[in-house]
Amino acid sequence: MRNNRRLRLAAVAGLLVLGAAVAGCGGEAKTPAAQEVAATGGNPWAVSGAATNSASGPSGPRPGVPDAPLRADNGDGGEMDRLALNTLSDLRDYWGAEYGKNFPGTFTPVDHFISWDANAPKEQAVTFCRSNTYKVVNAAYCKIDKTVGWDRGKLLPLIADKYGKMAVVMVLAHEYGHSLQDQARLNGFFTPGIVLEQQADCFAGVFLRHVAEGGSTHFTLNTTDGLNGVLGAAVAVRDQDPDNPKNVHGSAFERVTAVQIGWSDGTAGCKNINKKEIQERRGGLPTTFEPGDQENQMPVDQGGLTAVSAALGRIYPLAQPPAFDYDGIVKLCVKNKAVEPVSYCPWMNKIGTDVPELAKRAGAQAGDDEPLSAVVDGNYNAYVVFISRYALAVEKDRNLSLTGPETAGLRTACLTGAITTELSDPASDPRLTAGDLDAAVSGLLADGLAAADVDGKVVPSGYQRLDAFRSGVLDGEGACLNNYK
Repeated sequence: MRNNRRLRLAAVAGLLVLGAAVAGCGGEAKTPAAQEVAATGGNPWAVSGAATNSASGPSGPRPGVPDAPLRADNGDGGEMDRLALNTLSDLRDYWGAEYGKNFPGTFTPVDHFISWDANAPKEQAVTFCRSNTYKVVNAAYCKIDKTVGWDRGKLLPLIADKYGKMAVVMVLAHEYGHSLQDQARLNGFFTPGIVLEQQADCFAGVFLRHVAEGGSTHFTLNTTDGLNGVLGAAVAVRDQDPDNPKNVHGSAFERVTAVQIGWSDGTAGCKNINKKEIQERRGGLPTTFEPGDQENQMPVDQGGLTAVSAALGRIYPLAQPPAFDYDGIVKLCVKNKAVEPVSYCPWMNKIGTDVPELAKRAGAQAGDDEPLSAVVDGNYNAYVVFISRYALAVEKDRNLSLTGPETAGLRTACLTGAITTELSDPASDPRLTAGDLDAAVSGLLADGLAAADVDGKVVPSGYQRLDAFRSGVLDGEGACLNNYK
């Protein structure tokens, strides 16, 4: 923390250790949730348009369905090649039916595929997109010869093992999105890479919704653990260093947002993604580090929490502001369950914080050093949970219900997003920096504590948690109060 008390909430940037530029792949750390995940009934995904019963249904390849009659050059006919070719077959069928509704001209499906093994010796390497595939860990669409290629030996098995086979489907849906851009001529020669990648993520989101609605021949997708893994894949292959001039994929927040645009708004939403739209979406949110940001992060201690609580009082002044107790969670709260590491007791109007436990969220998290990790370290992973408990106090002040993961929990996540945007204002003291949104996204996807209701109950869908937070960040308090009643 600097002398002017500006909060340095920058996430620690990591390195993608696979060594190759992987387009559209990654995953979520398999860490247990620290809170109670609500066993909700009905259809918690209905707000986002998925099919009935898609929340708890199966996710992955449909059993008993014959493999697609496609082949890949240099393929081995193994599980990863079959997974890839079945995906590409379903993508061909879907976009074959939808292309003419959204783009001029006639749809031409990708019909040339190349598979290789990045673990194979050099003499077994092949040529893909005029390059040798020796030790190339990648999946890509090649505009030169209109082919899709993938590493079946290292990349696809890693993704499938860490995040599920539907994450592999997402990777290839992203690559197919690049083929749609190509033949529809959506972009020009000087279109920034970030636009191309955000559009491709969005097209993947369109297809994933189709799968979740039951329209895919070879796959099903539930909207809890199945879609959580897919979103983890998007987070893992984010632009990890905000200051890298070669960034093209977008931050974790931006990648998740693009997938959600496709899911919610369809192909029309993807076509609207351009340089101007991305700039407007970013608004005043920090995208690069200022000098000293990484070296001067505020520790998660009583001093830092006091500074944040003062900022919260300025952003949302309350007639009866909550008391803050830094000696532990509120354990004697009538009717409501205390939740580690921060709890809000509406009866006492008190926020209790177990500071050492909360501070652990700001340190290195399990799995953060693994290949294709969706874990984003940073102290905002801790502060966002603290902020969310103040959001509950705001809701109490508005006479809103504080129980129910699908209402109060998601509203809390949304208001936390709105507060996060306020903290990014250059005049805010303390103030966010680049990387903080990604730390929040990582935490919301992993355990969702910032989306918990007053009793610590959280919807099992990471998509819903992230969508609520994103709505608050981009659309503000009004969206929170209208969407989560």
